[in-house]
Amino acid sequence: MNAQRLLSEANLPEYLCGLGLTHPGEALRVEPAGDGNINWVRRATALASPPRSYVVKQARPALERFPQYQAPTERIVCEARYLEHVRGWDADGVCPRVLCFDEPNRVLVLEDLGAAERLDRRLARGGDASGALTTLAAFLGRVHRETRGDSPGLALRFANEPMQRLHGAHIFSLPYQVNDFVLPPRTAARAATLRADGALCSRAERAYQRYLTPAGALVHGDVQAGNILLPEGGVKLLDAEIAHVGDPAFDIGMLLAHALLPAAAAGRTATVRPTLGRCWQAYATAHAASELPDLAEALCYAGLELLRRTIGAARVAAVADDEAGLRVIDVGIDLVRTGSLAGL
Repeated sequence: MNAQRLLSEANLPEYLCGLGLTHPGEALRVEPAGDGNINWVRRATALASPPRSYVVKQARPALERFPQYQAPTERIVCEARYLEHVRGWDADGVCPRVLCFDEPNRVLVLEDLGAAERLDRRLARGGDASGALTTLAAFLGRVHRETRGDSPGLALRFANEPMQRLHGAHIFSLPYQVNDFVLPPRTAARAATLRADGALCSRAERAYQRYLTPAGALVHGDVQAGNILLPEGGVKLLDAEIAHVGDPAFDIGMLLAHALLPAAAAGRTATVRPTLGRCWQAYATAHAASELPDLAEALCYAGLELLRRTIGAARVAAVADDEAGLRVIDVGIDLVRTGSLAGL
């Protein structure tokens, strides 16, 4: 790969003009878009009539928010390939439209979804997202159905192990090691007991090895609430830069975890059980194959995700206080140990 051209607010107008998306001299407003944890991401709005808006992502070796971490820029190639590969099974328009992919410079230009609400914010305010969640579950089921099997060619096309390991370590490994994560006092004390729980740590390690195995189906790899937008009447799934061939139970497990997390934090898990059941049913119906992933394994992944969002580095606002965090930990442990929704 030749030297990468790094984008900036200053040179982005010229770059988009070169792609034919804007006109020479056209006024452009450039602003940050999303959290920007991994990639350099900007919203560029052409102010002339008719106004046009784009989201521009560039993958760089150092992660944007955590420059102490390095990751291959091929991650955005995997994202672009995922969006291309799943298009035929995306009748509901779950994935954003790709307007341009500049592979040499690791730049992906996507449609701008504007002020669409994020799933975590909708659930935090008590809003209903059950329809969007079941639509997304059905999309995952179709993708997993159509890509299931041990395909060396597909696994090679989505070879993404560095991103898998970077992401997986934060779910399956680091929370169960001595670390410097900043936690509220009682949550920190509970985390110490979990690190000493040999059975739990062994279960997490087995799940990690299954997650890393390059067989199963094409998975998105990061179906978390911050990557799910809820535009009017629909749902959009973003940020497929961890896409790889692996265990399909991981994708649906992540979706179930994030549908459950706010209710678990508030101590009202029973209210979300019907939604979780509908999500699994929508997934299973769309998957429509004897090789359907095991619900128990999906719920184990969900439980581990609840734990990492509480005692790991990627804590969420819903568990900011000890009481909420301890409730989520209890639910997470139950899912890991039982693989069942019966205890909710």
